[in-house]
Amino acid sequence: MHKRIIEVIESKKDKLTALSDAIWNCPETAFTEFESVKLLCDALRSEGFEVEEGVADVATAFTGKFGSGKPVIGILGEFDALSGLSQIAGTEIKCPVSAGGNGHGCGHHLLGTAGIGAAIAIKDYLETTGASGTVIYYGCPGEEGGSGKAFMAREGLFDVLDCALTWHPSDTTSVSGGSTLANVQVSYKFRGQSAHAAAVPHLGRSALDAVELMNVGVNYLREHVIPEARMHYAVTNTGGFSPNVVQAEAEVLYLLRAPKNAQVQDIYRRVNKIAQGASLMTETELEIDFIKACSNIIPNNTLELLLDKKLKEIPHPEFTAEEAVLAEKIRDVSPNKGGTVAKLAEKVSDVETRKQLLALADKALLDVVMPYIPSETAMPGSSDVGDVSWVCPTAQINVACYAADTPGHSWQLVAQGKEGPAHKGMLYAGKIMAAAAIELLNSPQLIEKAKEEHRLRVGEGYICPIPAGVKPRSIAPKK
Repeated sequence: MHKRIIEVIESKKDKLTALSDAIWNCPETAFTEFESVKLLCDALRSEGFEVEEGVADVATAFTGKFGSGKPVIGILGEFDALSGLSQIAGTEIKCPVSAGGNGHGCGHHLLGTAGIGAAIAIKDYLETTGASGTVIYYGCPGEEGGSGKAFMAREGLFDVLDCALTWHPSDTTSVSGGSTLANVQVSYKFRGQSAHAAAVPHLGRSALDAVELMNVGVNYLREHVIPEARMHYAVTNTGGFSPNVVQAEAEVLYLLRAPKNAQVQDIYRRVNKIAQGASLMTETELEIDFIKACSNIIPNNTLELLLDKKLKEIPHPEFTAEEAVLAEKIRDVSPNKGGTVAKLAEKVSDVETRKQLLALADKALLDVVMPYIPSETAMPGSSDVGDVSWVCPTAQINVACYAADTPGHSWQLVAQGKEGPAHKGMLYAGKIMAAAAIELLNSPQLIEKAKEEHRLRVGEGYICPIPAGVKPRSIAPKK
C-alpha cells in the first residue's frame, strides 16, 4: 500500500510543487487569501473532488470532499501568510520582494498543498479498492492571528469527522506531541476628549493616558497569573502625531495565552477589569472588541503513535550537497545555531539516543526522523488546530523543509520556501498523512481507540471560545 501512495503522490510532484510555489508567489494574510483559495480549489476540482467554498460563513474557508460512508477522515490545510516578511527566494541575504510586503514565514503554502497531495492519494485508494469511507480536505484560512478553524468549529464543520490529520513545515521531522497555548485576542479602544494641551489641558480627556495606564496595570498583573501565561500587546493607535493636542482616541491590541481555555478566560476577565479601571481613571469611554480565540490542543497518543509508525515505514527524503550549501548559509545568519538539536536532546532520557541527536548538531539539513516524545506539556505557541482537536481525535507531524535552526516567522524561512528541501518535505508529509489515513480507513478498532482516548481527555466536550456573533476579519494594518 505504501508503494502505491508514493507512486500516486510522486506522479503529482510537478503539479503540487507548482501549486505551492504559486501560493508562495501570492502571500495573503488572514481572511484575505482569495487568490490562494482559487488555486487550491481549482486543484481539487481538477482531481475530481466536490468543492464547496465560503463554508461556515467564512469567505476564504472551503472543503473538498470525495467518497461516501464511514469512516470520515479530515485533512487540514492552511495557506495564509504573514505581514512584513516579504523576501526573495533562494538567498541568505535579507532582501524583500516588496518593502513591507507579506511572506510565507510559516510555510503554509507547503502545508495546504501537502494536504491536497494526501487527499489525492486517499481518493485513489477509495477508487481502486471500492472501500467505504470519505476524505474531506479542509481549506482553513487565517491561522495566523485569525483562528479560522475555531470559527469553522463553532459552526460545526468538523462534527462529521472520525479523525483529523495535519502537519507543519519545520526544520526537523517528528510527530508533534504535546499541547499548545489557548489564547484570546482582543482590542481595547478608548475614546476621550481632545483639547489644546497647553492652553486648556484640563478640558481634555486623554485616551492615550488610558492605554498607558491599562498597560501598566497589566504589567503589574503578570506577577499574579500562572507562570505559563503570556500577555502580549501592541499599541495600534496612539491618537495622532501632535503632542500639543490631547489624544481623543487610542487603541491597544492584546493577545492573552495560557495552557487551558479556562485559564485564558480568567485572565481575560481580569484584563477587562484593568481596562475598565483605566477608563474610570481617565474619564474616557471604553469599547472592548473581541477579535478571536483558539483552544489548546488535546493530544491523542493513539493517532500520534500511528503517525510515528508511518514516519518510520516510509523513507525520509534525502537532501543533496547542493541543497545543503544554501542551508549552511541560512544557518549562519540564524540566531539559534545548534539550538534545535540541543533542545530535543534535553527531552530524551535515553543516553545513547541523546548522543545520537547531539551528533547531528552540525548538520545544516536534518534528514532523519526524531524520537517521538509523548507529552502533556503545552508548547509556547498557539494553533487553531486545537479547536479541531476538541471536536475529534486529531494529530499532526512536523517535517523538515528548512535548514536546521531556522527561526519561525522569519525572512530566512521565507527565503527557503521554494527550494528543494521545502518541496521534498511537502511531498513526504503528504505521503505520511495519506498512509495514516488509509490505515484508519481499514482499522475501525483503531479509530474507536482514538475516540475513546479523546472522550476521556475532553470530558464534557467542546465549547468554542469565540462568542456567537463575532465574525472573522483581517486585522492587518491598512496601507
